[in-house]
Formats: sequence, C-alpha cells, structure tokens
Amino acid sequence: MTTATRDRRFVTSLHGTATSLAVLAAALACTPAVGQTVPPTTASTPAELPSQAAEPDSAPASTNDIVVTGTRITSSGFNAPTPTTVIGEEQILKNAQPNIFTTVAQLPSLQGSTGASTGTFSTSSGSQGLSSFSLRGLGTIRTLTLLDGQRVVGANVTGVPDISQFPQLLIKRVDIVTGGASASYGSDAVGGVINFITDTKFTGFKANVQSGVTTYGDDGQVLVQAAVGKSFANDRLHVILSGEYAKEQGVGPGNFGEDLAGSRDWYRATTLVNTGIMNNGSPQFLYRDHGQAYQYTKYGLISAGPLQGTAFDANGQPFAFQYGSNGVPAKNAAGAVNGCFVGFCVGGDQSGHVGAGTSLQSAIQRLNGYTRISYDVAPDMEVYMTANVAQVKSHNQPNPGAAKTGLTVQCANPYLPASIVAACAANGITNFQYGLSNAILPNIKVNTDRRQYRFVGGLKGKADLLGTNWTYDASYEHGINITDIDVDNISLTGRYNQAINATRINGQIVCADATARAAGCQPINIFGGTTPSAAALAYVTPAAGPFQHTKQTQDAAAGSISGEPITLWAGPLAVAAGIEYRREFYRVNADPYGAGVSAISPNSALYPTDPNLNSTVGSNWYAGNYKNGTGKYDVLESFLELNLPILNSDTLGRANVNAAGRATRYSTSGTVYAWKVGGTWDTPLDGLRFRAVTSRDVRAPNLSELFAAPVTTTIPNFTDPRKTTANPNGRQVLIIQNTIGNTALRPEIARNTELGVVYARPSWLPGFSVSFDYYKINLKDVVSSLSAQQIVNLCLVDKIPDTCGAFDLDSDSKFVNVQAFNLASIKTDGFDIEASYQWRKPLGIEGNLTLRALTTHVMKFVTDPGLPGTIPVDTAGANTGATPNWKWLATESYDNDAFSITLQQRWFSDGVFGNQYVVCSAGNCPASTSNNPTIDYNTMKGAFYFDIGGAVNVTKQVSMFFKVDNLFDHDPEPSPQTNTGLDVNPALYDTLGRFFRIGVRARF
Repeated sequence: MTTATRDRRFVTSLHGTATSLAVLAAALACTPAVGQTVPPTTASTPAELPSQAAEPDSAPASTNDIVVTGTRITSSGFNAPTPTTVIGEEQILKNAQPNIFTTVAQLPSLQGSTGASTGTFSTSSGSQGLSSFSLRGLGTIRTLTLLDGQRVVGANVTGVPDISQFPQLLIKRVDIVTGGASASYGSDAVGGVINFITDTKFTGFKANVQSGVTTYGDDGQVLVQAAVGKSFANDRLHVILSGEYAKEQGVGPGNFGEDLAGSRDWYRATTLVNTGIMNNGSPQFLYRDHGQAYQYTKYGLISAGPLQGTAFDANGQPFAFQYGSNGVPAKNAAGAVNGCFVGFCVGGDQSGHVGAGTSLQSAIQRLNGYTRISYDVAPDMEVYMTANVAQVKSHNQPNPGAAKTGLTVQCANPYLPASIVAACAANGITNFQYGLSNAILPNIKVNTDRRQYRFVGGLKGKADLLGTNWTYDASYEHGINITDIDVDNISLTGRYNQAINATRINGQIVCADATARAAGCQPINIFGGTTPSAAALAYVTPAAGPFQHTKQTQDAAAGSISGEPITLWAGPLAVAAGIEYRREFYRVNADPYGAGVSAISPNSALYPTDPNLNSTVGSNWYAGNYKNGTGKYDVLESFLELNLPILNSDTLGRANVNAAGRATRYSTSGTVYAWKVGGTWDTPLDGLRFRAVTSRDVRAPNLSELFAAPVTTTIPNFTDPRKTTANPNGRQVLIIQNTIGNTALRPEIARNTELGVVYARPSWLPGFSVSFDYYKINLKDVVSSLSAQQIVNLCLVDKIPDTCGAFDLDSDSKFVNVQAFNLASIKTDGFDIEASYQWRKPLGIEGNLTLRALTTHVMKFVTDPGLPGTIPVDTAGANTGATPNWKWLATESYDNDAFSITLQQRWFSDGVFGNQYVVCSAGNCPASTSNNPTIDYNTMKGAFYFDIGGAVNVTKQVSMFFKVDNLFDHDPEPSPQTNTGLDVNPALYDTLGRFFRIGVRARF
C-alpha cells in the first residue's frame, strides 16, 4: 500500500476505526475467565424447530406474554394469522456458518439476497460484502430487517442494513414473517420481516472458535466469538458483553482467459451470441460456449481497417489473430468479422477474456462489539441501553487489467514494430482502431470499509390502568453508518489517453501532447506485455485513487402499549397502539477527479490540478461513479392493532380476527395508509387450524432514489422526437444528461393476500407438524429507472405527463434529468410448504431424531415496466435471476448425550435463461422481436447441494464440531448473457465448491 493511499484513507476513517476498535477491545477485556457453571449448550440439546406449522409464536417476553413477530399484540394464547418461520439457536449452531446471514438466506422463501459472493464486479456501489435479505424475490429494499423488533441504520444509501454488523453470538432465534407487515412495522415490509431476537437475559460465558477452507485451498476462514452475561444488585442489574472477530480470505480472482481461481474448471465463457438476423427462419440468439469478443485481446489487437486481425504477443511482436467460428476480418471501418456474430466469434484465441478474473467471493474482515445493560427499576419496569459498534472490511477485484476498445492509435507511435509502420504506409493510413485487455496495468482492487455505531435506550414493563394490565415499550435509537470506498490501481481515462499517444523527441519517447508532458505525462507501450515504468504507472494509475465517503444517520423514537381492556363472549379483546418517529439522513463526498472540483472536493497535493481531466463534471476514472450528494427525510407514524376473539367453543373450535391500521406521514411524499385484516380458526379437529390475512403494504422511496448523488454527462447527438416541416424525423441536439434522484417519487403500494392451513401436533403423532400457505402480492407504482430517451418519448410521443418536468429541449441550456419514476408494477404468487417431525427415543434408542423440510413454489413473478412498446415479463423459473420455480431445504438430525449428526439438502429446480425467449430451430422460427427474441436453447439446470455436519461432546461444557457444505462439489451452471463477464449467478448457485469447517464451542 502506498503512502498516498494510506493518507487518503486516514483522513476519512481514522476516527471511526479507532472508536470501533476501542469499544470492541473494552468488550473483550471484560470477558471473565472460564469458571462459572450454567446449563450447557451441548450436542445433546434437541434441535429447536418451531416453525409456521409448529406454532412459532412461543418466545416468552415474561411469564404470561407472547411476543410474535408480524404483530404488535402482546398476549397469551394468541395465534397471528401471518405465516412465520423460526430458526432457533441450535439450528444456527449446527449450520456452522461464519455469518448467520448464510444460514437464514438458505430458506426457500428468501430469493435474491446479497452477500460476499455477489457484487464482486462492482467498483463504487458500496454493496461489496454487504449481507442483506430479500424475501419473495422482491429485492433487499422491500424486506424489513429488525434487531429485537427495532430498526437498524442502513449500511448503504438504499437503506438496507448489514447482517454482518449484528451481535451474532447472542441471537437466540430468527423470525421470518413471509407476508406484508407494514401495518405493524411500517415501510419496507412488503416482502416480509426478518427479526433477529437476542438473548437479553443471557447469564454465564460462551465462546465459539472455528476455521474453514474450500476443497481448492482458498477462502480460508477464522471466527472467534465470546459473550458474557452477569446479574448484580440482587438480579436487578444485568450486564451483557460480546465480541466477535471473523476473517474470510475470499476466492479469486482468476486470470485472463478461462482460468478460474484454484483448480476450478467450470468457466467456459458461455454466451448468447446474436446472429443479428431476426426474420430468416433461424433463431436470432445462439447458446454457445467459448464466446470470443473480437474487439480486443490480452496484449492488443488492431480491430478495424486494412490491418484488422493483427494481434501482438507478450514480446510486442505482431501475429495473425485466431478468430473463432473460422472468422475472417472484413478489414473495413466497422471492424466486422465475416463468419462471426454481432461482437462475438465462438472458439479461437481465448486469452484476452476478463470475466474469469473477477473475484468469486469478496475477502471480508469483521469486528463486532456489543453490550446491553438493563436495570429493573421495579419488578415490572426495566430500563435498558444497548451499544453495538461494528466494522466490516471487504476487498474484491472487479476484473483483471482495464479492457479498452475503440482506441485510435497513430501509425507514428514509436513503440510500434517497424513492420506495422510499414504496413500503415503501404495501406495509406495514418492511424487505426485498437483494443486490449490492458494486462500491462495492475489489477483494480476495491476496498470497502463499513463502520456502524448504534445506540438504543428504552423503558419497558407493565402497569395496571383502569383494571387492565398494560404492557408498554418506549425506545430511542441513534445509528450511524460510515462507508468508505477506496479503489487502488485504477486508471484516469484522460491521462491514459495521453500516455498511449507517444512520439519521439530528441531520441526519447515521450507523450505527444506538450500540455500533458508539462503535467507529468509519461508514455506507456500498449503493444505487448512490457510493464510500464514506475513513473508511467504513477501518472496513469496514481496512488491516490478514487474514494467515496458516505455517512448515514438514523434516529428513531417509538412508544407502544398493549393490553386486554375488555373481555368479550369468546375471550379478551387485545389492543396494541403506538406512535413512531424516524429521521433518515445521508451525505457523501468523493475525490475531485471523480466528483468534479468543488468546495467539498477540492484539488490538493494528492489530487493536483490537471488540464487533461474534466474538473467540472469529474467522472475521470476508468470505472465507477464517485460523486457528492446529500439528502434527508423524516417519518411520523401511528398504528392501532386489534385482536378480536369471535369463537371459543368445544364444538366449533376457537377463532379470532386480527386487524391493524397505520397512518404514515413522509416529509417527501405526504400521508399514506397501510392496513391488514386476518384471522385464524382452530377447528375442533385435533391439530387443524386455518389462517388468512390480506394487507395493504407500502415502501417509501429510499435516500438513494430520492437524493441520488448527481452524475452529469454530455450527449452530443440526442433525438428530439418532435416532428416539424424542417425535421420530419425529429432533430439531433446536444444535451446535458443529469442522473439525479427524484424527490417527487411516491411510495410503492402492495396488496398482500395469504391463505393457509396448519396441521400441528395431533394427538396421534404429537411430534409432527405441517403447513401450507398460498401467497399473492400485487405491487404498484414500483420505482424504476428510465433512459433519457425514454423520459423524453414518454412525454412528447406517448403523452404520459409523469416525465414532462424532467427535461428542457427548447432553451439554450438543453438538459434531461435521468431519474426514477413510479411506472412499473410486479405481480407474484406461489405457495410455501413446511413440515417437521421430532421423534424422541427413535426405535428405543436414546436421543432425538428431528426432520424438517421447507419448500417454496413461485408460480409467477411478472414485472410490467409500464412503458409503451414493452410487455410484462414473467421471471418465475428464470435461473439467471432470483426466483426459481421450486426451491426447498431439508434437514435431518440425530442428537444424544454424546454426539450429534446433521444432514442437509438444498435444491432448486431446472429453469430457463428467460421466459421471453421463443425456442426454435433453423427453418421453423417466427420473426424475432425485441420483446420475444428467438433462441436455439433455453434451459438452465437447477442444483442439488448436500451438506453434513456433526458434533462431539468433549465435556458437558465443551463440544467439537465439523461441517462440510456442498459435499459433492457441485459446479454452478453458466448464466449466459449477451456480453462478456463471469456469466454465473451467485444469487442461486454455489460458486466456491466443497467447503470444510471445524471448530470448538464452550458454554459455562
């Protein structure tokens, strides 16, 4: 790491890092020596398997009350109508993952969650290594994640938290509500709610140490966790401390060509090549392995003109490039290759591929310190505070080198071999088009550092009022998240273009432009594999690369009460009510080369003035958007929820109606309402219950959508579609394109409906439970992005007024603001099945046998862009995305006093690349269209993964365990696109391979 880079990070992150490390050190320093004795957690503890079939509403808040995620009612004997899946502490331990996120994300109802293996191709999104959940495939922004029922500050401007920053060793269960819950919890709970419940009364000491590695010898992992809890002052004061350290080395990157990290061999550069012909009776798209982009090679390729097809080897010597598909360069200005496809050949020289050089998994380092202090002011009154300070660092490589196409190279360039100079002269040209992977440049490294500081203070308890025992809870949360993105080894486009334009002066090779030379330009040789000089690299890829510093804050105050004020014919009427206030804020600043020079991004010694860079707009780096921006909004909410028992009869059973309403005022979009109505019926038939719920749910636009950091681009030939006598086909104008947020966005509105039946613990088989739940979600006013041309055409051609205020094509300063609008919609439906069986002393053998299976079937997932000329697209079963038709998870475990063994199977069904494609063969294809293109193959196989784990009790307090994930080392399927890339879908498929873990746990 260079001194300049260290200084750059020092300025933005020193204070936060020091604070987080200090708090963590304090937490670990307070951990006592092993010596106390409390009930142990051993391999013989029965697996906790509460489920939606097995009545998950069984987490005691006090002696008589039940806390149910998905409702704000606190009452004994209450069954919520919204399906809830529960993952208990024992199941979390048995899965032996370094991050609890992975355990939860394996559930079939979670589709499209993001973790360390997603987003590795990105440079500036800030999502690298961020662990966040997506229920029902609706995206992470439509799943609300809570910690002990309270919101958590976002780890990204989209508002989603990072599960890696939670106090994971103290989590005793996770509730997954697979249905809309906005009436109970507010915005974002469209797909559902995931609530992490910590052990607030933990007493004793526990620790976990584990390590792991893949079968390929990479992604080495270490996890160290410890927690201590103790009561003082006659059990009125309770203190909990925990600390965690985790490190995952990551996987990859591979290299140029088709070489993946380690000895993995599944990458084949699979591509959907475009024939470019839409109406000749043959498919337009062809599924092919070894797609070859013919615009560049590893060490350089002349890509157009009379010298097209001339490549350079590592020594800078020219040779005839081997095109795939028996392609022959047309040697015209367009750079076409006869016999090949649009932009691609198949086979041939594959050495220039960059897709395999993407990290398969980001490297992650995680530090977490947590404390909870509570004091019982009275027997039924607790005052408490929590502090959670965490840091997550990640590192990834988007791709090797920095591929360039369409470069104009002068034939007078002194680095060119004499034979090429002569060929230029013979063909009467002075320059040519050129492309290369830039293997001569160091590989780009993205470093992301997220730090969270979260503090909660609250008061909760019980009070008698007018003869009713009321439960109350009041809290205030202040959260800060600081994210720093620093990118190393990335080039400045303006300097690169000057450095490759070389000439010879007084016998020395120098940059051709005198102004660039005065600013420090040093030439580089892009013909072959010669490494540039240190001075040239310092000029093109300066040590002070791009950075982006983001600060987000969340302030949330809430107060609620719950009680049973009236007893009716069938039981007490339960009531919950509350009021909540929340404020969200963000600010981001970046370097002047990325954001443009301004008061908050000034030139400096690290970023000096450079006439070859755009100082006004910025955007000078090879990749990424590093911009300045800020925004805030606040929310005021109130809610009321009722549970009305309507039936309590030995003959007819028990039934209740649950209803809730919430009024929410957003400072940006006004007032919106959410509600739900549902009920359950425990029939007189042993163990049989029906449940149903329908709700109106909302998702408010997030900070990124409302106040996105602006990006400005000049578009020289933009089409004004208005037809005149002088311009019957419209006119071409120069515009300024401003990519910005849209403060006029409205909340998304969803209608959720769920119908279910539960058969739980019948007397003839008390260990058995099964449930079936159908769901249907209709989401309107979906926030979606449009191109500049779409924005203009919607207003001027299609007469849709929503976009008319986003542009001006008549003044001297013509512009189009590219922003999101509420135009799209999503409709999805399907069903969940969950079953479990627990058999104590199976076949008379001491111990417990536990079986559990969960299945989700997505029948449809239709997205309508809401734009003229487009059609709705059903992505259910498209395995290139997040919603396979079928997905299930099954576990089988046996426990006794000496050991435990657990088997797990994960599976999802075969699918397609996209349901929009029409499969056909040569001679029988209809005309291909943009909405329904033709293709020769449209099958993407699913996957089956088998995991095994076990534990042995060394003593009553200590156990040793192992886990093997993906035992049979199942490779991922190609996820072909129409461009170059890694072409795999880590959201569904395991891209790492077989994984081994071992560890030791202790509890005293």
